[in-house]
Amino acid sequence: MSENGTTRKRDAAATKEALLAAATELFTTRGFDRTSVRDIAALAEVNQALVFRYFGSKEALLGAVVTAPGRALLAETPPGRLLATLVRETLAQEPGGASGNLLLLALSGPQDGGAAEVLEREVAEPLRAALTARTARPDAELRAELVCAWLLGLALTRHLRTDGQLAKADPETASTLVLDVVTTLLGAESESPTATDR
Repeated sequence: MSENGTTRKRDAAATKEALLAAATELFTTRGFDRTSVRDIAALAEVNQALVFRYFGSKEALLGAVVTAPGRALLAETPPGRLLATLVRETLAQEPGGASGNLLLLALSGPQDGGAAEVLEREVAEPLRAALTARTARPDAELRAELVCAWLLGLALTRHLRTDGQLAKADPETASTLVLDVVTTLLGAESESPTATDR
């Protein structure tokens, strides 16, 4: 590839990262509705047309922001560690923190073409497929969906009830308890939730 092509690709990747970082900051601090595409582009120091070129819409950009940690977890975690890592990461999020705010934004937005659809397509579907593959039970898909729904509920409860027992619990202790139930539900081998395997 020519040096020009390489530079262009590198610039595109850097621009996408800058837009994701700016959107994450602004969506977290201002909310979705009070953040304009112009604000995101200004913070990223790029032309606002690039938001539409790389993401298509502000809603899809929110989807990219919300799905980034899940996509990274799916791409970087060995299959034998996925369940323990997922449980640990879900319960390690700061109660009432930015990740919960972003998740709520995604789930409360438009379902068609919005962040929730991106979250479903890019994280939930591959995650359910990975969890389904962990069990030979005839109702494997249902079991995987139950695990995903429970983990989503745990994440939201921990975010919304910052004074509740789940929010106050030690993440490692809570991870061990959740992992015991989840592995039983999937009929899978137990995975240790210890942080040393990150």
